[in-house]
Amino acid sequence: MADSERIQNPWMASEEMNGGGADSRERSSLPPPPQSSNTDKLGIGQRAFSAAGAAFLSAIIVNPLDVAKTRLQAQAAGVSYSHPLSNMTSRMACFGPNMLFADLRCSPSCNRAGIHGTVSICPPECFRYKGTLDVIYKIIQQEGFARLWRGTNAGLALAVPTVGIYLPCYDIFRNWLEEFTAENAPTTTPYVPLVAGSLARSLACATCYPIELARTRMQAFKETQIGKKPPGVIQTLLGVVSHVKSTNSPQNSLQGYRVLWTGMGAQLARDVPFSAICWSTLEPTRRKLLSLVGGDDANALSVLGANFGAGFVAGTLAAGATCPLDVAKTRRQIERDPVRALKMTTRQTLMEVWRGGGLKGLFTGFGPRVGRAGPSVGIVVSFYEVVKFVLHHRYTAS
Repeated sequence: MADSERIQNPWMASEEMNGGGADSRERSSLPPPPQSSNTDKLGIGQRAFSAAGAAFLSAIIVNPLDVAKTRLQAQAAGVSYSHPLSNMTSRMACFGPNMLFADLRCSPSCNRAGIHGTVSICPPECFRYKGTLDVIYKIIQQEGFARLWRGTNAGLALAVPTVGIYLPCYDIFRNWLEEFTAENAPTTTPYVPLVAGSLARSLACATCYPIELARTRMQAFKETQIGKKPPGVIQTLLGVVSHVKSTNSPQNSLQGYRVLWTGMGAQLARDVPFSAICWSTLEPTRRKLLSLVGGDDANALSVLGANFGAGFVAGTLAAGATCPLDVAKTRRQIERDPVRALKMTTRQTLMEVWRGGGLKGLFTGFGPRVGRAGPSVGIVVSFYEVVKFVLHHRYTAS
């Protein structure tokens, strides 16, 4: 009877496997039932399909907060967001010295000014971001609503393969490690999500890192030439490589491609502890919520709610704890000096941030990062698990 219940609701299997008492010790001495693990019969293709759909949905919904976070961190690193017509040379090149331009899109708090001689269009603070909502508001006013989704194409190009690798590999690593530790080292089983999440995230990060570099640069830098379309993913990466090649000798030009992996150490330094904290928090929270909403009789809606709630809590905690490492990652990825970019280390970057801004500098962009990560992890995990739930029941029914 116990075996059939675990087959009916595989999400409860790992909880039963980790339970205490004599009954748990008796079960651990027996061969595991063939279908008691978490949807073992789902293939890698079905898991990847579930993960890709979750990543697609999440990337579209939370991208504005990602843009806001990157802009705040880039501004703290010295990136200027002044209007392209805020200097006399640009104004004369576009309009001439005596042409009025009264329809400049500035924030309502800024006084509009006519272009005449050396009169500035807007005061400098008009283009300085003061917080998450201010970033979003000024992007809409100065660049247009669609720019809140700047880098979404890179985000989708990154999220679908990355999560398509990350979540299925996490499932596979977790299932294998749970079976191994249950037989050989039962006391280490609670640490399985931490190890599995770290391994899976490292693999996904190394595979798709150049697209992450392009996305950060696309979000951090806004186009300064009026009427010119901002560069896409390929153009951004080609610009990075060409800039490095132009500063290197011909015999070392091939080494310029190393810059496409600039900051991957910082990315791993952020993502590995993020995944460790996230999954070690998510798994017990999810099991507890599932036991409250239905236990062995949990349906798709219960699985959705439990996974979203657990993912939201886990993502929020992990994002807050790793914010300084995210600041270091952004700084390394937006560095435009190729020589400096190749020599920077995560430790040096963190020390620079600390000397320049103290604790506040290390947590620049904390609000949008936490506000993005909670819903993002909740959406990805809940969508992924619900699709797996449906595919599993369709498989067992057939």
